[in-house]
Amino acid sequence: MFVVYIIAAIPLLLYLFSKWRYTYWSRRGIDNPEPDLFYGNFKKNNKEDTFFGYLLKECYDKYKAQGKRHFGIFAFLTPVYIPIDLESIKNILQNDADHFKNHGTYFNEDADPLRAHLFNLENDRWKNLRAKLSPTFTSGQIKMMFHTMVDCTKELKIILDDQATSRNPIDIKDVLARLTTDTIGSVAFGVNCNSLKNPDSEFRQYGKMIFEGTPSTKFARIVANFIPKWLFTKAGFKIMDKDVEDFFYNLVKDTTSYREQNNIFRKDFLHLLIQLKNFGKIREDGILTNKETTQSIMTFDEMAAQCYVFFIAGFETSASTMTFALLELALNEDIQDRLRQNINNILKKHNNNLTYEAVMEMDYLEKVIQETLRKHPPGTVLPRICNKAYNAPNSDLVIQEGTRVFIPAYAIHRDPEYFPDPKKFDPERFSDGNKQWPPFAFMPFGLGPRTCIGSRFGKMQAKVGLLSIINNFRVTLNERTKLPITYSSALIPTVKGGVWLNIEQI
Repeated sequence: MFVVYIIAAIPLLLYLFSKWRYTYWSRRGIDNPEPDLFYGNFKKNNKEDTFFGYLLKECYDKYKAQGKRHFGIFAFLTPVYIPIDLESIKNILQNDADHFKNHGTYFNEDADPLRAHLFNLENDRWKNLRAKLSPTFTSGQIKMMFHTMVDCTKELKIILDDQATSRNPIDIKDVLARLTTDTIGSVAFGVNCNSLKNPDSEFRQYGKMIFEGTPSTKFARIVANFIPKWLFTKAGFKIMDKDVEDFFYNLVKDTTSYREQNNIFRKDFLHLLIQLKNFGKIREDGILTNKETTQSIMTFDEMAAQCYVFFIAGFETSASTMTFALLELALNEDIQDRLRQNINNILKKHNNNLTYEAVMEMDYLEKVIQETLRKHPPGTVLPRICNKAYNAPNSDLVIQEGTRVFIPAYAIHRDPEYFPDPKKFDPERFSDGNKQWPPFAFMPFGLGPRTCIGSRFGKMQAKVGLLSIINNFRVTLNERTKLPITYSSALIPTVKGGVWLNIEQI
């Protein structure tokens, strides 16, 4: 009978604990929106397919209008601190970054070895790996990979030529995701994916599985970050699908073995990682000998994990950025015409040769990409976790060790105080004379020590894809695109119903 009473009491105890937990911010004198039982402030997001950025911006606007410098929310039962004041954000991301070293994302290296990558790693492991990987993303290395990016756009032009001839609308995000799959597959794994030619290619299908996942893995990805880590670890839960893990792990293993056995040199990311694995360092000319070996080499598991994160970070975010850029250019044909003229003028200076140097001179293309990243940032929030107690300046608040922090990038990018008429797509914001927003108001790739290491590669990939389209085609919006657009609740913002364009040859 006693056991029955205990079991019967569990729901009541959970209820009472939840009610007490939801006083966390009020007990510290911090405002927070009313949480729903067990869901916290995530119920609407999960139940109604609502983009989390919308929900966070509502709170941001409300509390900023009240003169607040910060507020709190609840991710299920977990308190999350949200700074509003840019000085506070600067302190968290840069000045006092030693208190907020890590992203706080869950990974269990034993269960999911490919998730032990740079984004997830913490403290000294992150610092050491970051130092090893930094030479792989210099301008020289990106220039080395540039021609691979250009080669992948040749098949894109063939597809769009056919689409223009047929006069059928195209779901541009799908095509661009196939383009970036081919590009990243070639640069990161050294393989020809052929996703543009074959939308059902093996590489493309596994890439889609990473982001789509099963209902259980999608739920696990969210919940794992907001419950005690030891519980998930002890239970041995996997975040990754086993088939996806095996595919990418074996791909890196087989390709690396083939190159090493046949002494193959290829100008790509995988070759740079092979250097780190074998010699612990990278040389610009790509040639190292055993005499130059250092002690700090990279393990094969580390190498495979970095290939994996390079793929997932590169193909989806770049495809998303290009999609939103084309959407805005279709809605603003005057901007599209000006961009096309800028591209043509620069190419003429370079005898119509698309070179790395030519792209770097396309100043209006740079502005279009930057404004796209402002209006449609790939990261809704920048996550951090407090690793040692922090006294928030000009406040009585002490942020406790283990407290999660979300920097509300999407809300800040659409704050009219920093970006007047924020819903307007205006690349001229990024002209030298117009950049009047304060530091830390623009952060599409993060800021501070943990800024995205691959941001320059991602931007270059987006530029090459975008210019290859605009230079050869005119894009207009098809009626299948629902306006005004709304984002889905995906991790990276995507347009509900897709972005459907009409393609016309020039």
